[in-house]
Amino acid sequence: MEISIPNKKYFEKIKKLMSYQKKEKIQVITDFDRTLTKAFYKDEKAPSIIAYLRNRKYLVEDYPKKAHDLFNKYHPIEIDPDYPLDRKREKMQEWWEKHFKLLIDMGLDKKTIKESVKNMVKEKALEFREGVEDFLKFLKDNDIPLIIMSSSVGDMIKEFLNEKGVYYDNIHVISNTLEFDKTGDVVGVKKIIHVFNKHEMELTILPNYKKLLDRTNVILLGDSLGDIGMVEGFPYKNLIKIGFLNYNLKEAKDDFEKAYDVVIMGEGDFSFVNELLRNILE
Repeated sequence: MEISIPNKKYFEKIKKLMSYQKKEKIQVITDFDRTLTKAFYKDEKAPSIIAYLRNRKYLVEDYPKKAHDLFNKYHPIEIDPDYPLDRKREKMQEWWEKHFKLLIDMGLDKKTIKESVKNMVKEKALEFREGVEDFLKFLKDNDIPLIIMSSSVGDMIKEFLNEKGVYYDNIHVISNTLEFDKTGDVVGVKKIIHVFNKHEMELTILPNYKKLLDRTNVILLGDSLGDIGMVEGFPYKNLIKIGFLNYNLKEAKDDFEKAYDVVIMGEGDFSFVNELLRNILE
C-alpha cells in the first residue's frame, strides 16, 4: 500500500496537537462510496451503492438504459478537470434532479431498496475496505461521532450499515434522503447532495450539532477533491485530511497531495487510519 504525506512536519504537528487533548475533542467526517467501501469489484471499478440498483435491473426495464444515458452525458463533465467548477455544480445538480425523477417514475420503493441492499451484501458487490469494521467499532467503543456525508442515497447507506450490523448510535448520515408515501413508494427527495456541493451541507442539521461544536479536532476521509468541502463552515481547530486516490494515480496525485494531508493510493486499507486514531488516543 503506497501512502504519501506531502508535508510530514505539518502532519506530525497536527497529530501531536490532537493527542494532547481528550478523545471528547475528536470527530470523524467521511464520504461513503469508495472511501469506506472498496474501489474495485472483480478487478473492475466497484459500483456505487446506487449504481448497483441500476446494474442489477431491480426497476422496470427502461431504467438501466435511461440511467446510463444520464451517466454518459454528465459523468464526463464530473471528471473533466478543465470544466469550470460553478458550471460543473450546475450540471451535477441537473443530473441528480433528473436521476431522482427517473427513480420515482420507475417505481422505486422501500421494498426494492431493502431487497437490493440485502443482495448487494450477499454477493459482496459492495464491500468495506479492509479494516473499516474495526474502525467503526473503535469509534463506537470510544464514543467518537462519525458523520457520513455522501452524494448517494442515505436510505440505502443506512440499510447497508444495518445489513452489516454496524449502524451504531454514534453514526450520523447526511445524504440524499428519500420521501415515501404511505405505501412505501418514493415520491420525492430532500435537498440534493452531489459530489460538488458538499460544502453547502452544514453539520448544523444534525440533532447533536451543539455537542459537535466541542469536538474541534476533525479527521476527514474522502476519495475526491469535492470531499474537502464536507468540513466547510465548521469551526474546527485541528484538521487532518486523508484522501483515498483510487484511480488515475499519476494524473491526479499532485492535486490530491495539494488537497489532502495524507494520500492513500490504489485499493488501500484502513490500517493507517486505525493506527492514527490509536496513536492520537494513547
